[in-house]
Amino acid sequence: MSIRIALLLLVILVGAASPAAAQWGGRGWRRAPPKFPDAETLRERRFIFCRVLYTSVRREWLGHGWDTDYPDADQNLTFRLSELTKIDVAHDGESDPNHVVVELTDDALFHFPFIFMSDVGTLGFSELEVERLRTYLLKGGFLWVDDFWGQYAWDQWEREIRQVLPEYEIIDILPNHQLMDGIFNLEKVPQIPSIQFWRRSGGNETSERGLDSAVPHLRALVDDHGRIMVLMTHNTDIADGWERENEEYEFFHRFSPDSYALAVNVVMYVLSH
Repeated sequence: MSIRIALLLLVILVGAASPAAAQWGGRGWRRAPPKFPDAETLRERRFIFCRVLYTSVRREWLGHGWDTDYPDADQNLTFRLSELTKIDVAHDGESDPNHVVVELTDDALFHFPFIFMSDVGTLGFSELEVERLRTYLLKGGFLWVDDFWGQYAWDQWEREIRQVLPEYEIIDILPNHQLMDGIFNLEKVPQIPSIQFWRRSGGNETSERGLDSAVPHLRALVDDHGRIMVLMTHNTDIADGWERENEEYEFFHRFSPDSYALAVNVVMYVLSH
């Protein structure tokens, strides 16, 4: 069964993932505080989606900094992982999938093998954050960065990540890589627009910066053993396919299956490497 058919059946049978009550913004927050891990969460051994809270040093159109697509994307992806795979995901209480936010300077960072950042064309690392992120990645941690568009955003991100791992070359992930042909097969990197941009375009456009972001990229920093340390989805907003799955059927039908397919392949890769 394809992921498109599987997801459509899940939505029909059990409904969309429960929407979270609030969303966050800035380095502070817009509506509610970030969900930092507590002592019980740090003892957890099941999968937990972990997002990084960072400082934005510039602005991007349609971006919100560290909390872009938060918290619904984090919760919805975890919910779908529990349905589409046999991954044992952690739950907060009886039913809600657990997810957390950490800062790179927090020792809790090292409890989570998978971390995620959104809108990274706005971020700036401190010297301590550079040191901590480098240690985390070289010890076996994995970072996925998503939802940054165009050359300016790429240049900002590249300057920052090169401080962290200057000795490693950024490479393009080829179509025959296992990320593209894991549990689900993807012929190309999907270009997922934000739902706001897609609606403004009349449902006709996916490139948020026109010609400057016409081609989506799947890039990585790989260690000496071939393990991906940092995965980069540029000129696409994969997480909006998770966050917005229950807001509009046409958006879900066009974009969510591919965004979940890539995410499932990525998480399975992280847990097996």
